[in-house]
Amino acid sequence: MRHRVAGKKLNRSRGHRTALRRNLVTALFHHERIETTEAKAKAIRSQAEKLITLAKRGLAAEQEDPARGVHVRRLVAGRINRWVTEPDGTVVDVLDKLFTEIAPRYADRPGGYTRLYKVGPRRGDAAPMVYLELVES
Repeated sequence: MRHRVAGKKLNRSRGHRTALRRNLVTALFHHERIETTEAKAKAIRSQAEKLITLAKRGLAAEQEDPARGVHVRRLVAGRINRWVTEPDGTVVDVLDKLFTEIAPRYADRPGGYTRLYKVGPRRGDAAPMVYLELVES
């Protein structure tokens, strides 16, 4: 029985799976649209939505108590890769983008921040590919 067993293993070890999820969620927040396999997209979709909700609550808490806002930022920073280097060498702070651009965009939305578009099979192994994107981007 699979009682209380959450998430998919994706045929990877625990560390590899954690790194994969962290990298995919970071890429989603950085680019706001990624192309990946359907299984990987479904595996990270809930984590991405939870982080956006956490960032929304952190922004609301920041106005009342700045210490709570810092706490939420540190929680989110522990679950994503904060810095992304662009091909031209510039460094982007994904955590700052999440709190300044993405979370305020969904302030009035009660959930459902991501969308899946099926693209078709991948050419090499016919794996089902999808676009995972943030809505209203």
